[in-house]
Amino acid sequence: MSIRLLVVDDHPVVRAGIVGLLAGEPDLEVVGEAADGAQACDLAAALRPDVVLMDLRMPVMDGTTATERILAATPTVRVVVLTTYETDADILRAVEAGATGYLLKDTPRDDLVAAVRAVAGGETVLAPSVARRLVAGVRNAAERLTARELEVLAAVARGGSNAQIGVELFISEATVKTHLLRIFAKLGVDDRTRAVTVALERGILQSP
Repeated sequence: MSIRLLVVDDHPVVRAGIVGLLAGEPDLEVVGEAADGAQACDLAAALRPDVVLMDLRMPVMDGTTATERILAATPTVRVVVLTTYETDADILRAVEAGATGYLLKDTPRDDLVAAVRAVAGGETVLAPSVARRLVAGVRNAAERLTARELEVLAAVARGGSNAQIGVELFISEATVKTHLLRIFAKLGVDDRTRAVTVALERGILQSP
């Protein structure tokens, strides 16, 4: 039996390229193409593919949200993220959404084909760089920022002073300072500017 595929990417040329890479494999069949996450949800419900190759950053609905919705409606579908992005935040969100694979768009053709077959067979596939990041993330679990610390850091990134952040978050200025000290320790920095820079580099904060 052939493996039925849905290819999701907002760039037509990229979609065509992915379809072309998979063409000629007797056990792979591309049954649909979607240009955004919302369309992917509709097609997944209508076509019931075995595997969805999902881009992350798309208009209308992003790939992470689409992954969650597709798996909620059809848990037997396997979703493989196929993207150019590999920040810690992107990887973590995709895995938490239920993706069983995370590959980069520069994955060689043979590796992509093998990954599709593996995922269809119930295995998990990760690009080597993604696997390294996940392992490092587990090791550094203690360094993860709490929800409140993320709020404080995001406010710092917007240029807020300790007093302004306290007013915005309904906490005292002393509490803001305590959160900042914990953030500095977890990120291995010693000032506000470096904390924001490191958080952006690691994907903890999104660029404004």
